[in-house]
Amino acid sequence: MDQGWPEVRVEARAGDGETAIERLEDWLLEAGALSVTLLDRDDADAASGAAVLEPGPGETQLWRHVTVVGLFEQGMTVESIDARLAAAAATFALDPMPVRRHSRLHDAVWERAWMDGYAPMRFGQRLIVAPHGQDIGAAGDVVLRLDPGLAFGTGTHPTTALCLQWLDAKADSLDGAAVIDYGAGSGVLAIAALLLGAGRVDAVDIDPQAHLASHDNAQRNGVGKRLAAGPVALLEDRPPADILLANILQGPLMELAERFAGLVRPGGQLVMSGLLAGQGEALRVRYTPWFDVAPDVTQDGWTRLDAVRRSGDA
Repeated sequence: MDQGWPEVRVEARAGDGETAIERLEDWLLEAGALSVTLLDRDDADAASGAAVLEPGPGETQLWRHVTVVGLFEQGMTVESIDARLAAAAATFALDPMPVRRHSRLHDAVWERAWMDGYAPMRFGQRLIVAPHGQDIGAAGDVVLRLDPGLAFGTGTHPTTALCLQWLDAKADSLDGAAVIDYGAGSGVLAIAALLLGAGRVDAVDIDPQAHLASHDNAQRNGVGKRLAAGPVALLEDRPPADILLANILQGPLMELAERFAGLVRPGGQLVMSGLLAGQGEALRVRYTPWFDVAPDVTQDGWTRLDAVRRSGDA
């Protein structure tokens, strides 16, 4: 019998502001949501057609009442989801934790709704992320095929997009490179690096479900033989990498500075995202003893930091 996919629903208002609603999205994603969707709470408005948003250039519009919906993996209990939400609430300083409702979405509805709304996305000049089965791309394009799975990361979030744009722009330096994807999730960054020419990628994550998702997605993109997916311990016997990608959060990035310095060879490159705009400066200071850090790259309120490992430590 179909048990469906657990959902968490949080009510918000347009008057709360775009940033407040984005914090709810990020809170759900940090707690392990596979996807987050914004819905119009007012069924009457939806029936009349007013639920369709058509923002003008440079505008961001929200419905008067917004329902933020996080979709979690099958098999998770309400108790386990609430435990993750509580831990994530501490990370985002949400006190008290937002009022929420638990519900379920059945498989057939989820699959159809997700595929209807997932269009191919281009990052930079050549890299495209698209669902399997869609005829997309032109000569010279690199197409990464990705469908919904167990781990977050299809390229739709600005932090992932920032990293994919970097990979597309740095394709020449990827040729034969040894890469680490630290906090791999679905493996989208690892697979993009391999498709763009990397020789080997170690995709590490604390979540065993992410190991399965990264391996499966790599196999489906024909690069499985050059990807190793597993826990952080996988890196213990590896020589320093040419490139390290870390799309995580500011807190872990601050803690991992010295560790990352040991994982990247002198002259190697470090790409860090998962940062809110304004968080880059503290991270820059933290990494300066080991890395030369370039100016922030910011998009949609999120920041990426690019750095090069120096030959000597300060």
